[in-house]
Amino acid sequence: MNAKGDLIARALSLGLGAPEFEVSSDGPPHQRTFHVTVRIGGEPLGEGGSGRSRKDAERAAADSALRVLDGEPMADTEEVHDEAPAGRWPIYAGVLEAALETAAEFADEDASLDDVRRDAGRLYRELLLDLGHGPEPL
Repeated sequence: MNAKGDLIARALSLGLGAPEFEVSSDGPPHQRTFHVTVRIGGEPLGEGGSGRSRKDAERAAADSALRVLDGEPMADTEEVHDEAPAGRWPIYAGVLEAALETAAEFADEDASLDDVRRDAGRLYRELLLDLGHGPEPL
């Protein structure tokens, strides 16, 4: 799986624009640790990622961002997560776009981008389940 490529393709297909990968590092040159934050429209998406190489950190950050697009809350949120069947959900761009538009339309004025994405993810899963399209086994 190419998490970074998958994230870029999904973000573009949803009309969100290309994600930006913000990279920082710390530590001595022989023990460098890279930290990556994914941003879409200037807003962070997911928890970011860290790794011994820039590529590993980007992959971890992209995985985290994809989970958010799939409707999973970030670790620092205390939201109660609806139990959804485990597995990889199929991506139908038109259905996902409609879920995002609906979530944005009904969002509170002070809702964050992550709030709208989480609501859209829940709507998307519910629509797919209603249509008989559950997750694919891992």
